[in-house]
Amino acid sequence: MAEATRLDVTRTELILAPPARVLAAFFDAKDLEGWWQVIKSVTVPRPLGMYAIEWESTDFKDDVLGRLGGTFHGTIIDYRANGAFFLAEAYWQPPDGEPIGPMALEVHCRPHGNGRSTMLTVRQSGEGEGPRWERYFAIMGRGWEGALLEMKAYMEREAERTKKAAAD
Repeated sequence: MAEATRLDVTRTELILAPPARVLAAFFDAKDLEGWWQVIKSVTVPRPLGMYAIEWESTDFKDDVLGRLGGTFHGTIIDYRANGAFFLAEAYWQPPDGEPIGPMALEVHCRPHGNGRSTMLTVRQSGEGEGPRWERYFAIMGRGWEGALLEMKAYMEREAERTKKAAAD
């Protein structure tokens, strides 16, 4: 039997919103839909809370993983209201095929500049073996880059709407 390999994806993005707002976007169903295209979610922001999100299944099939989308779920081990959470025993349940996991997801929201911006760091890690694990983490590297850019754009649109509403 092959030895498991430590796999890791870490991405960081400057988000123009306070840390508490950025962290809340990982738990609010409307926000998750707006920046991460989540179609269903059950998230309980506290230690031992549930974190389960679902995406629409894709029409196309990856050569190794099959269709993408599906669900991602785990247990929140640590939660800090204005700054971070740690998700353990996380699994991706693809629309087709066996789940991948267990994994961990760490999210850190650090105040930046005047505190109105956040340096967001997301780290997803796991130990696995074989082409499915390797392909999953290769896809997640690009996936997290895109997701954090989507969050940044989502927060910027929200700030513009707030400014416009205040001006009216």
